Amino acid sequence: MGSDCATRTFWWDAGRPAGAAANDLGAVVFDLDGALADIERDGQRVAFNAAFAAHGLDIVWSVAEYGRLVCIADEGRRVASALRRRGYGRISAEIAAHVSRTKSELFEASVLGGDVTPRAGLEDLVNSLYFAQIPVAVISRGARSWVEPLVRQLLGDGIADTVVTPDDMTRPGPEPDLHGQMLSELGLAPESVLAVAGTAVGFRAARAAKLATMVVTTGYSRGADYAGAADVRTGYDGLLAADCQWLHRRWQTNR
Repeated sequence: MGSDCATRTFWWDAGRPAGAAANDLGAVVFDLDGALADIERDGQRVAFNAAFAAHGLDIVWSVAEYGRLVCIADEGRRVASALRRRGYGRISAEIAAHVSRTKSELFEASVLGGDVTPRAGLEDLVNSLYFAQIPVAVISRGARSWVEPLVRQLLGDGIADTVVTPDDMTRPGPEPDLHGQMLSELGLAPESVLAVAGTAVGFRAARAAKLATMVVTTGYSRGADYAGAADVRTGYDGLLAADCQWLHRRWQTNR
């Protein structure tokens, strides 16, 4: 983890006493990318294609091709690699920088325009958590300028008790401790929270924060290593608050 994670400590870091009773589920925290919506496939990929067109580049990333490229974490390098394969050579990095800036603008406009939709079954789950009085939180590695309105569009106004992005961190670092910040804002220990991740990156971050973590995979994240997950599913499939409570309790009991 980055320097922010290395230096940040909380009162719960002393650990859970041996033989302690299982904690009740105090909140469910969703990773926006993958868990709430398939941001990469339905948001980022579409915005990249629009940016390519805006710059007069004959590149259209299909769902399958983009799935092979998402392993390149840096977006500029992702675009540059595609340009190099198409013969742009040494100017690939420069063109990629312009494309990435345009893509960011188009992506934010797309989000604000309501073009990104929630995953099937998410609304029923979130509503059941709301009526069970189990707080819902959201984390995202994106900018608050588009994350907050997107969360409202996906979940509804006032449903998420807290939304945490790198913009909320006093020391963001290369890998900001978003889960730690979220726990601090909710006033909960890790043992009281169930995380829902949609990607391998999100899963690793939640587990590093010592959270019981359920993974709801996307087409891009299936098949990754999710050892230690509370559950791994391909969709929400009728999942409700009571199921989250049972998964959380089972994970604590089996630790």
